[in-house]
Amino acid sequence: MILKWGASIVQILGYSATAFGMTPLNIYLFLVGLIGWFAVGVIWRDKAIMLIHVVALVAMGAGLLSSAGSAP
Repeated sequence: MILKWGASIVQILGYSATAFGMTPLNIYLFLVGLIGWFAVGVIWRDKAIMLIHVVALVAMGAGLLSSAGSAP
């Protein structure tokens, strides 16, 4: 229960950091939240929770790699 709420709060902070243009802090917060929620999925043996957070993590990783390649 603590992990679920902790990961949720961290993800909300990630959304807030995005809204205020706080990059790369928002990415770090999202990563912590995603990993937390993936762990919740593992603990609960809930494949849907694991799937959505693995897909989000892969998408975020692809975006980070893409933006790193276009940095000046």
